[in-house]
Amino acid sequence: MVTDTLAWLRRLTRRFAPGGGDDRGPVLPAPRRTPVFTADFSSATQWIAGRSWAYPDGGPTNPGDNKLDHLVADPAYSRGGVFRATPRPDGNWDTGLLTTEGSDEGFALRTGDVLEARVKLPVEVGAWPAIWTWRDGGQEIDVFEYHPDNPDLLEFSNHVREGHRYHRDPSVRPGSWVDLKVEFGRNSVVWWVNGARVYADHKGVGRSWWAYLIVNLSVSAGRYHPAPGPDVTEMSYEVSRLRVFRR
Repeated sequence: MVTDTLAWLRRLTRRFAPGGGDDRGPVLPAPRRTPVFTADFSSATQWIAGRSWAYPDGGPTNPGDNKLDHLVADPAYSRGGVFRATPRPDGNWDTGLLTTEGSDEGFALRTGDVLEARVKLPVEVGAWPAIWTWRDGGQEIDVFEYHPDNPDLLEFSNHVREGHRYHRDPSVRPGSWVDLKVEFGRNSVVWWVNGARVYADHKGVGRSWWAYLIVNLSVSAGRYHPAPGPDVTEMSYEVSRLRVFRR
């Protein structure tokens, strides 16, 4: 009887120990979900280049937002995952933008989705990189915005229900790689930076929210952040990974 009791206790201990299991083998962690969207910036079915209805008349310029952008469809400005900008003779800058709005696939984020991205921040003052959402004149959530004149600062915004955070982080600096994660929750939009949860807005996007994705590099015109200096002839930032998971 004592031997049977000890054997039973050993099995019970293995079952409830961290990483333990029963006599059939260890309990394995559940496999990670498969993403519903994996960005292929070269894909003409996933992305439209060089125009967006977030800009007046679809672009190519947006001076009302204090931007020097002149959107171009040239694949060298966006299709490789490196978003570039170069100056034009008229004082604006040719800039790269991709959006899922109007594409053949027409992918849209919706409530509950989780977006993950890995980005390399620009170094040139005047650069204004962003990943964000848009639909029908609004539905904007800024996964991130960045300005190298504030070298350690990322900007997070929920324009659907007005939640905002300026996040300072010693791992954020011009030229650094940053891992971003955002959960578009019904009652709270939550941001992570390099694996650490840094902001929950406790506002959320509501039950029926949905919106298209935009990835782009804008150029500041000088009102809120300095415009590029006359010696700057090119700027860029890179998005090496962008995925969306759905519950």
